[in-house]
Amino acid sequence: MGLSLATAERWVQRWELQQQRYATDREERFTVIADIIEHVTADHAGRPLVVDVGCGPGSLAARLSRRLPGAEIVAVDRDPLLLELARTHHADAARYVDAEIGEPGWTKTLGLDRPLDAAVSTTALHYLSPEALQRTYRQLAALMRPGGVLVNGDHLPHDDSRVAEVAGCVGRRRAERQRAFAHEDWASWWTAVAQDPELADLLAERREREPSTATTAPAPLSLAAHVRLLRQAGFGQAGAVWQYGDSHVLVAIR
Repeated sequence: MGLSLATAERWVQRWELQQQRYATDREERFTVIADIIEHVTADHAGRPLVVDVGCGPGSLAARLSRRLPGAEIVAVDRDPLLLELARTHHADAARYVDAEIGEPGWTKTLGLDRPLDAAVSTTALHYLSPEALQRTYRQLAALMRPGGVLVNGDHLPHDDSRVAEVAGCVGRRRAERQRAFAHEDWASWWTAVAQDPELADLLAERREREPSTATTAPAPLSLAAHVRLLRQAGFGQAGAVWQYGDSHVLVAIR
């Protein structure tokens, strides 16, 4: 089932472009996340241990690996196709784990031999229900050393509808100036992937793992709701350290 490097490179490059439609100032957000991890691990003895939650095709893991070459990165996702793209195109960036985030026992599959210094995620946790998200935050807090951090870059809307409307406008205008909407969208990317015979087996496996009944994605939780869940999960402090529109980088300290 292994992919050729050329195939993985082609689809990861297209993924990178289509994701620019959805994450305002995506590259800057990656840089901010790396800044935080570098800062938190600067004075900590030993090799930093970082888990990338919902890693997809390895976009964040690859950037963290380049920025922090001494770190050990464990990247986890449930999607077999995206994981295979990551394993092939970003083979040296991380150790990749196939697991369902938030499900009972998923953290045991990570094979960690010491407490985490950091957990990171980007544009991934919003698909979890509030109950699954709270469970995931608690599970990650239990794995983390005192002073470790959880860093989540995602769409975190404001509670106030008028402020949320203005923030959405700011994000869209920024994306328009960056010509982000010129790239293919999520649905188009997956439609194109389905035409590549080299990916047929991975797509079939992906379909087999999908629930037999369609489920509606939960409405995204607000920044304030995330902060509340993080504190309930055992993080002492939590708050946003970067924002553009409704795109935030949220940091929680164990």
